[in-house]
Amino acid sequence: MTYVDTSAFIAFADESDSHHQLFRRHFSTPPRGVFTTSLVITEGHAWFLRRFDRARALRFIAMIEDISFLDIVAAGPVELEGGVDVLRKFNDQDLTLVDAIGLFLMDQKKVESCWSTDRHLGLTGVNLIIHQ
Repeated sequence: MTYVDTSAFIAFADESDSHHQLFRRHFSTPPRGVFTTSLVITEGHAWFLRRFDRARALRFIAMIEDISFLDIVAAGPVELEGGVDVLRKFNDQDLTLVDAIGLFLMDQKKVESCWSTDRHLGLTGVNLIIHQ
């Protein structure tokens, strides 16, 4: 399984990003079992809205809708509780709750790799794609 973080979606969508080509390759030939969370989608939309404008934020959503191989996990009470536990475990790190929930799910689902440019997503030993 592969978890996709906000930073990977941003890099894939934004041609000026230094990791754009890397994620373009990975999105063009994805492995089986690629997933993200509804919170990551929310975070990505907000990033494009703040950085650019409403039109670019909506293009981000359209891009997500077009990724047929992507499973989106809704973050509910179990994920929230797990994320809060991760925040407490790594209280020396500047983790967002979105990242903590991602770390929780990667552990629960025995994820082998994470598409992210954020070093925090490698805290539990999951292979970050940018280190390959």
